[in-house]
Amino acid sequence: MQHTQKQMVLCRNEDWRDSLFCQLERKQDTIVLDVSRHTAGFACLRAIDSGTPGFQWKRIQIGCQLPQGSTVRVYAYASDDKVWGPWRDLDQALPALKGDFMQLRRTLYPLFGDPVGRREDFLARRQGRYLWLMLELLSSGAENPSIDSISIWMDGDHMTDYLPAIYQNDDFTSRFLSVFNSMFLDMEQQISNLPALLDSEGAGDEMVRMLASWVCEDVEHSTVEELRTWIPEALDNYESMYTVEGIRRSVRRLTGRNPILIEHFQVDPNSPDCINPGTYRRLYGENPFRFFVLLDEDTFPRRDNIQDFLERMQPLIPAGTELELVLLKKSIQLDWHTYLGVNSYVGSYVPVAIDENTTIHFETVIGG
Repeated sequence: MQHTQKQMVLCRNEDWRDSLFCQLERKQDTIVLDVSRHTAGFACLRAIDSGTPGFQWKRIQIGCQLPQGSTVRVYAYASDDKVWGPWRDLDQALPALKGDFMQLRRTLYPLFGDPVGRREDFLARRQGRYLWLMLELLSSGAENPSIDSISIWMDGDHMTDYLPAIYQNDDFTSRFLSVFNSMFLDMEQQISNLPALLDSEGAGDEMVRMLASWVCEDVEHSTVEELRTWIPEALDNYESMYTVEGIRRSVRRLTGRNPILIEHFQVDPNSPDCINPGTYRRLYGENPFRFFVLLDEDTFPRRDNIQDFLERMQPLIPAGTELELVLLKKSIQLDWHTYLGVNSYVGSYVPVAIDENTTIHFETVIGG
């Protein structure tokens, strides 16, 4: 809460408990007028305690949904005690009141007087330790109006506080400057909320996409939940983006699979340690700037998915390097790419017949 203002917000189902409802319904945390049954209804809330006798109640803001043809009226009553007529406590009297809409209206409206607000933001101009609010919803339309929250300014700076004492208690001056004071406080509130707007965990979907674009995440091809996870990791990921682990992470993001990466130095046919240079030269060539990404053949449902993957990987690999995709089958095949013991599954090994008298079994290794 800012040092310039303190407010109480009523926005939960518990905040409406022990209040009087007439032709209005509580639906979870919201007060609703069902237009299929009624055209008007009101709710009289229990007392809000400021803790200070003679407290000056000022700004009140109603968070509500008002479809076309509907309106809200707010009534306010303040006092330093809770006595009302024969009742020692007005809060205890409210739930005990009985009658129809018009009867209850005639009972309570003399206590509250004229509305203090016919819109969502207004000045209550009531004095007393306790404040009671009565909210009236009226509708002639087809959609249900509702009240979601009530914000009551309890304390804080006001522009009149910085004027000479002769002006501080002037009602006109206070009301005139309250217009600009509200604008100032609203701007302060928006500034205070900026950190929350820039938090990927709590920001809305559109804001998450904007934040993701700021850190160069792939907004077009990613879900909002993926972006929420990736944004906090963006800086650390950039530091390792063009490393082996970074490329492996990029492939995992795009395919959901863990790839096998083979760099040229691992399979260099010109290396003195290379057992079968001819085979390795056919498999991997001699380009030292090419590396290989090995994935299961069922990684991509369609051929155009492969092309899309290769295009999206281009900005994610080091400059001057080439990526070659190798799709692996879950069996042994007599072809250039055969990775025994790496990509093969023991239960999927298939014996290959060379002729009618010779069979190559699963424990046989071909080509070094």
